[in-house]
Amino acid sequence: MNEKGWVDRLIGFFLGNKDKYFQEILIDREVVDEIMQIARQSHPLEFMAMLEGKISKGVLRVDGLIFLPGETSNQGAVMKIFMMPMTTGTVGSVHSHPIPSATPSAADLHSFAKNGYIHLIIAEPYIEESMVAYDTFGEVISYNVI
Repeated sequence: MNEKGWVDRLIGFFLGNKDKYFQEILIDREVVDEIMQIARQSHPLEFMAMLEGKISKGVLRVDGLIFLPGETSNQGAVMKIFMMPMTTGTVGSVHSHPIPSATPSAADLHSFAKNGYIHLIIAEPYIEESMVAYDTFGEVISYNVI
């Protein structure tokens, strides 16, 4: 583990977040396939959903999507987060970009900071290779599909 990892772990422990620490991200194959399919069907409009999952033994596992009411266009998507049930196990978000760039916008970065640990952007042509994961700070992070 690098120095930043240890610092983050200590900060999390002292803030009461020791159970929220993870070193690996796994995304179920079915979730990735569903993201690609919905992005293609929504094109040229964006789509947005929350990622459902949990952290256990240092692994964040994404195993589902949660769709909330919202609005979408070819320039953005907004969800009504306040309508999410309290018992939902969300760990982040996913949305599409109807252009061949998965670079987050300023609005994306603002959303990342408020809504979980991992955020996926899938860009047109909506294939697995055009999906990029970001942390809450907008930094690219790695994940594995299982």
